[in-house]
Amino acid sequence: MKNTAIYIHIPFCDHKCIYCDFYSIITTDNIFSYKTALLKEINYYAGLYSKNRNITSIYFGGGTPSLMQPAYLNEIITFIKEKFNVNESAEISMETNPGTVSGDKLKEFRKAGINRISIGIQSFNENELQFLTRIHDKETAIRTVRNAVDAGFNNISVDLIFNLPGQTKEIWTNNLNIAVSLPVQHISTYSLILERGTILNKMVLDGKVKIQDEDYDADLYEMTIDLMEANGFSQYEVSNFAKPGYECIHNNAYWRYQDYLSFGTSAHSFADGKRWWNYSSLKLYIAQIEERGFAEANHEFISAEESINEYTMLALRSFGLDIPDLKERFGEEWLLKNSQYLQMLEDNGMIVKNGNLLKLTKQGYAICDEIIAKFT
Repeated sequence: MKNTAIYIHIPFCDHKCIYCDFYSIITTDNIFSYKTALLKEINYYAGLYSKNRNITSIYFGGGTPSLMQPAYLNEIITFIKEKFNVNESAEISMETNPGTVSGDKLKEFRKAGINRISIGIQSFNENELQFLTRIHDKETAIRTVRNAVDAGFNNISVDLIFNLPGQTKEIWTNNLNIAVSLPVQHISTYSLILERGTILNKMVLDGKVKIQDEDYDADLYEMTIDLMEANGFSQYEVSNFAKPGYECIHNNAYWRYQDYLSFGTSAHSFADGKRWWNYSSLKLYIAQIEERGFAEANHEFISAEESINEYTMLALRSFGLDIPDLKERFGEEWLLKNSQYLQMLEDNGMIVKNGNLLKLTKQGYAICDEIIAKFT
């Protein structure tokens, strides 16, 4: 049985934040025709990929999935379980934003089968929230976490963004301290990235907003690692920290180079050495599903060289390079070619060897992209 993750994209949103580049639409049109298309797409790929696969996670991302009614997501979960072999203990996650879901609705989502919730807080600072054009304030964010606990969720993640324009170390430390004081098991911290086509990117290009430099970003990042680990959150990926046993199963599927099937607008899939992606346009997606049963816009087959490069990159960004697994998948050539570079990284404290595992240190994580780019 091949462990496989499933992702469902729910593109509907009530507001587009200035930094967001995910495909989302501010409308309630086509919500039910979209669900019909999703079920058809799931059914199509179940015919191709359901055999000998063990579904370890289902993840509802967006957009804002929590804008849907709990019965909407429950129908999708039930259908997936009918068509695929879903683990009894599968992690079933839903993204939500403070201010979009009540305590009672969270209880209904829990009853609908959601067992993990990811809350997009981004900041607890009122000025930063206004800059990011979030619809919630600090108290709403905190209340959403507590409502999730009251609803029966014991696997709660929150997202935060650092290195915002004008963000001081004191503001960022306060954001982290509030997060670790809450009853959450997982915290994702992302450095602000300018994405083409976003409102924020245009603001920077027009000189209306200034982004702080890379050295300052690195300082905030190292502060983050120290504070997280001091509060019992272990780093298991460049941007993610969890209490023991609460690492995100779904995200680990990506980082461990496992197969994943994704459904909905703009969704990307990877299975049996093939990667493909759907059309982004909602209307085009629905039309393609009605016509063909799938909405693939394009695809690529991963070469042996690309495969090992992707595998090592993902491993080093997360849990580390498992030497026996690497040899079993790809042989010893990569290790032999990079042995001197790996030794240099170890000598300079950028990587540490723990048994059969090569893992980046805190200093290595801070420049991981630079390190990975130099492998041959």
